[in-house]
Amino acid sequence: MAREKVRQFALLLALAGIATGASAQGPTVIPLVPAANWHLVSAEPMAVEVVRQYGGDPAIEREYGVKTPVLRKYHLGEKQAEALLEEALDPTAAYGLFTFYRSETLHPAKGMELTLIGPSAAAMVRGRIFIRAWTPAGSRTSEDDLQALMVYIGGTRPNREGAASLPTPLPGAGLIPGSEKYLLGLEAARRILPTFRTDIIGFEQGAEAQVGTYAVGRDRPTLVAINYPTPQIARVRYGAMESLLGINQDHGANSVYGRRNASYVILVLGAPGSSAAQQLINQFQVKSNVSWNEPAPKREAFILGVVRMVLANIMLSFIISGFAVGGGVMIFLSRRLATRFFPQWTWADPEHETIIRLNLDGY
Repeated sequence: MAREKVRQFALLLALAGIATGASAQGPTVIPLVPAANWHLVSAEPMAVEVVRQYGGDPAIEREYGVKTPVLRKYHLGEKQAEALLEEALDPTAAYGLFTFYRSETLHPAKGMELTLIGPSAAAMVRGRIFIRAWTPAGSRTSEDDLQALMVYIGGTRPNREGAASLPTPLPGAGLIPGSEKYLLGLEAARRILPTFRTDIIGFEQGAEAQVGTYAVGRDRPTLVAINYPTPQIARVRYGAMESLLGINQDHGANSVYGRRNASYVILVLGAPGSSAAQQLINQFQVKSNVSWNEPAPKREAFILGVVRMVLANIMLSFIISGFAVGGGVMIFLSRRLATRFFPQWTWADPEHETIIRLNLDGY
């Protein structure tokens, strides 16, 4: 009976997701996911240092903009689970945390985007929020229950704005699953690239780096794609790397191969040779395009906006003129009323209607 209720709840979640997706993006098919009646028991803001207790590193969290994580506790009957919600600087920073903490014990959750699941832990990114969840030791919570908890917390997919701002994934041919990382600062770069001079990447100039490990025969070279704000910065940085690292020169196991493409610098570390490195680099294609942050208004809407602006200006002119005329009439009537009812009042004296002359010509 309980299992049947769970299945019915799963069907309701799927139908709700299909209805939402259809209204926003057209017809969408969403695979059914396990569902359960989890409910929130408590939510408590914590200091960043608390992430140490859950496998995190405060230095990494601070680098990605996390200030006050929120620890939540959930119950499902006798089953328990906890989740830590960390608000990062922006969606790309939250995605960076998501990739940094990805481990081999987690695999993509079926029917869900940007969600990883494992026997006793899960991770998810939704907009600026990085979410990690786990079950206490000895808990009878299953992986399906944990996935249902992630659906309860963040749904099956991120919102459109958050997903659109995320970086384009690295080329998939030969990429080892789970090895892709998104780096925004030196602290994370040192952990992921311990043998590389991360100080020359230039994070202080707005650099962002994607790192992935590839399978090339028995070798496992690392591809580092660094994106700079402008091609000029990329050119200067690549020139410095050529001088300090000896790019595209044979240094045995320490060889570094690379190329600059517009605002990108692509490097390959640990490649078995120049040919293998170039094959990896050639997979990385950079295309330049220009896009609007918002859709351009239609011609009819633009003309209507101009007409409304002109009419508003005309109305404003009439209002100002009305205030001026009304003020003059009020002054005239007040003098006449004062002359009739308060003849001794200064305001009623006709002499005050004349221009005052100081006769200072002789001075």
